[in-house]
Amino acid sequence: MVVRVPMSVNGHERLRKELMRLERQERPEVIKAIEVARAHGDLKENAEYHAAKERQGHIEGRIMELKDKLGRAEVIDCSQVSCERVVFGTVVSLMDLDTEEELRYQLLGPDEADVKEGSISVLSPLGRAMIGKVVGDEVRVQTPGRVRELEIIEINPPAAE
Repeated sequence: MVVRVPMSVNGHERLRKELMRLERQERPEVIKAIEVARAHGDLKENAEYHAAKERQGHIEGRIMELKDKLGRAEVIDCSQVSCERVVFGTVVSLMDLDTEEELRYQLLGPDEADVKEGSISVLSPLGRAMIGKVVGDEVRVQTPGRVRELEIIEINPPAAE
């Protein structure tokens, strides 16, 4: 059974562009670099050749990883999500009940999550705890430091890009 991975339209497009760049630009460049290094002679002591082969391995590994992720992607149009409950794509404002700090996160797929940019994975402990909740609901989540108690104060659609 294939495990589907939730992903926004923008996240899917970013991965697709990266895959195209790797296949059409970086792969041919590294093949050319290997050919040039091979022409320099003895391969055992040819650092340029070994570096190019290592880079090729990284590129091929990333290409395989991207193809797998794109093949399992469940693409969700975040502009069409309901804001009645916390669902994939919504932007959720939370109040930390201990510190009264306000937090704001968009729930996205694991490959799109970036806390510094204000997004968390829908599969993270906090993301899982919030799914299906409504404004006013409290969320308890175990973090590395402690159990955090948060209240959902607002649910919004994502900002238009």
